[in-house]
Amino acid sequence: MVDLLPAETPLWHQVELVAREHFSRAGISEIRTPLLEITDLFSRGIGEGTDVVGKEMYTFSDRGNRSCTLRPEGTASVVRSIIQNGLLSQGVQRLWYSGPMFRYERPQAGRQRQFHQIGLEIFGLDSPLSDAEVIAIGWDLLKDLGVKDLSLEINSLGTNEDRKRYRNILMGWLKDHFNLLDSDSQVKFHTNPLRILDTKNIETKKLLLDAPLLIDALSTESKERFLNLQNLLISLNIPFEINYRLVRGLDYYCHTAFEITSTKLGAQSTLCGGGRYDGLVK
Repeated sequence: MVDLLPAETPLWHQVELVAREHFSRAGISEIRTPLLEITDLFSRGIGEGTDVVGKEMYTFSDRGNRSCTLRPEGTASVVRSIIQNGLLSQGVQRLWYSGPMFRYERPQAGRQRQFHQIGLEIFGLDSPLSDAEVIAIGWDLLKDLGVKDLSLEINSLGTNEDRKRYRNILMGWLKDHFNLLDSDSQVKFHTNPLRILDTKNIETKKLLLDAPLLIDALSTESKERFLNLQNLLISLNIPFEINYRLVRGLDYYCHTAFEITSTKLGAQSTLCGGGRYDGLVK
């Protein structure tokens, strides 16, 4: 974890100011949630088989012997808040948040155990228009901040039914290549096989180039929705590439998944990522 010294904080103020201007212009309100939550919120919401829950959370028992966790991301806390405070009964919710998050991972350039995140959530809209709007706000914000060489990758993760169908296909293929997987992926084969697609192991990545693709398991409706999203991004003049192996690192996504990267950041190239998660509130 690092200190933000007086020489650096004016730059942080500028980033936060530009973000506030973009969200205000888009009619998005700020929400602030606690840094500390009951652990079960993240293990249920993010997913037991994810690296975040399995390896990276700062979790401890408080004086009441309740398991508590420093938030590793912002979405689960926002969802908990809007349910607990009855905001969903008040119509569409367009919310943004910012602040420190905590993950116990190997510190490196651009990645600390306390890191800072600005996030955006829209609840109550089913159309791919809302997906395109979220991507456009992130894209415009990063461009306005002067970040160069931006690239946008998108994918469709389909519905729960699509992913169940794909999971069976993928597990059959992985079973045939089990001995070639790295040890971490072999563990995930039994707990959360889709997470293997998110591997950082170079040899497993090469192996997965021949694996079945999720796009081939999508329903006609899911494919049409993904095509509509592409057309919306084209109409907004936002360039993109389709990455059929983009799955993101959390269990709650469905349909749209996206990442915005820059070649100017070195190894940690991802600036912004997100997607849809229709089942998370439930």
